[in-house]
Amino acid sequence: IGLAPVLDVRTHVLILGSFPGAASLAAGQYYAHPRNGFWPLMTALTGVDTATIPYPARLDLLRKHHIGLWDVFGECEREGSLDSAIRKPAANDFERLRRLCPELAVVGFNGQAAGKFAPLFAAQGYRTVVLPSTSPAHAAMSFDAKLERWKQLMDDC
Repeated sequence: IGLAPVLDVRTHVLILGSFPGAASLAAGQYYAHPRNGFWPLMTALTGVDTATIPYPARLDLLRKHHIGLWDVFGECEREGSLDSAIRKPAANDFERLRRLCPELAVVGFNGQAAGKFAPLFAAQGYRTVVLPSTSPAHAAMSFDAKLERWKQLMDDC
């Protein structure tokens, strides 16, 4: 079973991963692996050094910037942390998003596995952006190149 969504009524941008990795599940925190590029990207996008603040304050920072977090899969079977190892996935219940996040306009997908859900959200009228994965397993793209793509999330904020 994955992590609870980080959402509120002011969420404008939702970032969806595939399913939390082993480090995130063990810590009960999104993007907990120390080499995952998610929090450094959020530092660059928000201007606040997320490495110097505790996890609850990181979530508050995202909420302040109207950013939510969740995953496309609510549960699955997987050994390790690679998306390619996901078996028997069950999608999260996204029907409640309109009620929980009435201002939601943009859905960003952290990586190609999550990005397979982009057509579903586009059909609901959301702007969708499939982003390069922040996983340490996807290190071929430089941080700066990833940041340029991730800036697309904030275009409407």
